[in-house]
Amino acid sequence: MNRPTSKQYLAKAFEYGDWAKTSVGSARRHEFRELEARFSVLAVLADNDELLREENAVCRQQDDTNRTTLASEDRVLRCLGAALIMQWNTLPAKLQRELFDDAGDMGELLDTSALRGQIARFLHSHKNDESSGGDNE
Repeated sequence: MNRPTSKQYLAKAFEYGDWAKTSVGSARRHEFRELEARFSVLAVLADNDELLREENAVCRQQDDTNRTTLASEDRVLRCLGAALIMQWNTLPAKLQRELFDDAGDMGELLDTSALRGQIARFLHSHKNDESSGGDNE
């Protein structure tokens, strides 16, 4: 079922307004003025509804674009992180500490120590992987 558009409601309001101007008798004129007012309100409400639907469509499109961008960025970050881990043991100890501190600071304030623990366990469990370079820890 299609809803009437704001233009259709407005056209009907104008029609009732014209009938009110040409009607004979105050009761009939009053009835047409009331109908004109009701359809004018319906036109405004329908216009608002149409705008909301358009804005929602735009928001959904932006959400889809943002999800695609975030997924793409997530992939890039994962690849960079994997490449860094593959070279971890070849990095100077000072750089390893700086990277560890920076990575630990990426978490929420209350989760910082937990995140640092996870990172430390991960690095320790992968320090002798074949893909890593020499043993520079």
